[in-house]
Amino acid sequence: MRLHEFQAKRLLADYGLPTPRGGVAFTPDEAEAIARDLAVSPLAVKAQVLAGDRLQAGGVRMVQGPATVRSAAASMLGQRLATAQTEDEGLIVRRVYVEEGVAIARSLYLTLLIDLRTAGLIVIGSPEGGEGIEERERRGDLRCERLSLPVGGPADRAELSGFLGRLGLEGATLERGCDLVEGLRRAFVELDASLIEINPLAVTTSGELKAIDVKMAVDDNALFRHPELASLRDEAEAERMKLSAHRNQLNFVQLDGDIGIVSNGAGLGLATLDMVHRAGGRPANFMDIRTTARSLDIAHGFALLLDNPKIRTLLMNVHGGGMQSCDTIAEGLGIALRKSGRKLPIVVRLAGLNADLGRYRLANFGCHVIEAPDMGTAAEHAVAVAAGRT
Repeated sequence: MRLHEFQAKRLLADYGLPTPRGGVAFTPDEAEAIARDLAVSPLAVKAQVLAGDRLQAGGVRMVQGPATVRSAAASMLGQRLATAQTEDEGLIVRRVYVEEGVAIARSLYLTLLIDLRTAGLIVIGSPEGGEGIEERERRGDLRCERLSLPVGGPADRAELSGFLGRLGLEGATLERGCDLVEGLRRAFVELDASLIEINPLAVTTSGELKAIDVKMAVDDNALFRHPELASLRDEAEAERMKLSAHRNQLNFVQLDGDIGIVSNGAGLGLATLDMVHRAGGRPANFMDIRTTARSLDIAHGFALLLDNPKIRTLLMNVHGGGMQSCDTIAEGLGIALRKSGRKLPIVVRLAGLNADLGRYRLANFGCHVIEAPDMGTAAEHAVAVAAGRT
């Protein structure tokens, strides 16, 4: 679950994160009132959407005085903001964050995340932060330093000092940086975070550290331990299909291809995506049917795919097991097809528990499917059908 900038800053302030003063506004009048209370200039007006690259898209504006804050807020609120990290139509700006400007001497980049190689916690930093960080990293123009952090206790102070020294911090500023990273480490563990990113982390002209922008995500699977965090979910802006699928016992990720994929089990689903790619196809999604899903939940998942006009064929790769049988998934497909009325070529591979019963259910629902004997053949059939070769 991703958090808005203002939410992340409020949460992390309890762990010592230094941020500029600011407040969130839902109307231009509220934005102007916050600016008058701050009584400083310049001020930043920031669109609060769950996407990066806001500055380049016009979602961050530096202005002078309360009147111009009001004007900037009025131009953003209620409008759609499209960035490199949103869909083409963009996201509706429902709130803005009004924040005091900072005299920046230099900018750094700092992020904490899970190291996929070791399943441990790692902090990555660069002596150069700011806009275009992802593109600079892709080009190889970004020098990054890495340090593994402990989960069960404080990080070694000498190791932290060495890490931050390589980012160019020194003296009192370096000591502040050590305190900052240690606070973020505690927050990451205690709040079950999956990402904390500060970009830029500003060194001010007086040697202070200020987190100018913060991205934070927490693990959805750990929200039962954090009801106070679950209440922060922005359902109006959350990925609608992903959230809808989650409520129906499905794990779902939208992709940009034309082959809708359904499987039971994350490993089987990823293997199916790989096989489709290898056969020259483009998956439209990843969908994993959880063992707790009922036929109506599964029907909802198929409906998500049938509602996607980009999808040209469906590929159902299912291996029935002790907690999820083939016939239950087949029933979900039949229900979705009857409700949708849309006709699509459907490639099916059924194996394991109740595979024959699943075929019987599909026939009873009148589902016209292309059955494949194995995963590789199923992927090749689906790619050929989507390409119009069969």
